[in-house]
Amino acid sequence: MTQDLDFSDIAPLDDKVFHSTMERLVKEPGFLHALKYAIPERDLPVLLEELMRIDNKYDFQHQVMFPFLEMLAKTTTAGITLGGVKHFNPSLNYTFITNHRDIVLDASFLNLAFLRRNMPTSEVAIGNNLLIFDWISDLVRLNKSFIVKRNTGLREGLLAAKKLSAYIHYCLLEKHESVWIAQREGRAKDSSDHTQESLIKMLAIAGEGSFMERLKEINLMPVAISYEYDPNDYLKAREFLMRRRDPEFKKSQRDDLFSMETGLLQFKGKVHFQMTPRINSKLDQIGKFKDNNTAAKYVVKIIDQAIHRSYMIFPINYIAFDVLNDTTRFEDDYTPDQKRETLDYFNSQLDKVDLPDITSEEREFMMTMMLTMYANPLKNKLRTILGGLE
Repeated sequence: MTQDLDFSDIAPLDDKVFHSTMERLVKEPGFLHALKYAIPERDLPVLLEELMRIDNKYDFQHQVMFPFLEMLAKTTTAGITLGGVKHFNPSLNYTFITNHRDIVLDASFLNLAFLRRNMPTSEVAIGNNLLIFDWISDLVRLNKSFIVKRNTGLREGLLAAKKLSAYIHYCLLEKHESVWIAQREGRAKDSSDHTQESLIKMLAIAGEGSFMERLKEINLMPVAISYEYDPNDYLKAREFLMRRRDPEFKKSQRDDLFSMETGLLQFKGKVHFQMTPRINSKLDQIGKFKDNNTAAKYVVKIIDQAIHRSYMIFPINYIAFDVLNDTTRFEDDYTPDQKRETLDYFNSQLDKVDLPDITSEEREFMMTMMLTMYANPLKNKLRTILGGLE
């Protein structure tokens, strides 16, 4: 049974060590520096006192993270909305599987939407590649996050996948907690969201019965995330150009930190989460497969279609699609002023790209990539709804 496994190296920190971990955290220069980004320095002593009074994850989320995320939503978004709540049954626990837009905020804002409705928050899967400093690891594990071990050798990777799968099943079946996990490792740079088959296979390692039965145990619920603006759009365009110039280009830790900071603090416009029905009945419909690879392909298709058809499409998406494809197909969905403002926005974002000797052809390439990022959610939605037509 999974309760016999030791999950202490990946699970959220136990409430028994909450206070001692927080005591260490509030003395950490990196943590204090991060707080100064988020709140006025004059408020820091009061917050640190409050943190030292808390001794469990529930109070931390409700007394500290809830107001912090509300502040962040107020200052960096034009509102966060949650649809499809009718599909949520409070007597069940779910594996919320979503497309991946922001390194930090996808799960955080979804949990904020839950907190607003007095719904239970989920535990959150986070890759150890993002836990650059020990204090970040402590902070996220105090905030109900569990660790996904990446960049391991083949044997270690298989053991880590088995343990991760066992932990997720343990969470739902024995801890009675929901979990959040992104549909793929890393964000889709071009915003064309597709679930990784390897993720589905990992989720089905643990559990009882057939491949499909093991997936049904964890109540997979696709959730579509739509951001009106992606603060990292120009950084992604820059990365596309860097890879074009040098196919061996790899982002640094500093690049990852700056992406996290940009996504966290810059304006995102409207943010919408659309919950969809758990896929158990669809899994029943497609039946069993002798071959797990084929089974995983079908499950991926079910999740992708649920997410693609559930995007909220904003004027910027319609405009990007029309400009990219040199068409007026969606001109009724935006005004001439909105089109002009959107193109001004794209150009102002590209002006931030800090690379030397950018040619006009390279800037045009980056503009094409930026248009593609904003057009792809609409393109995928059309493909799903219209059955392959675009």
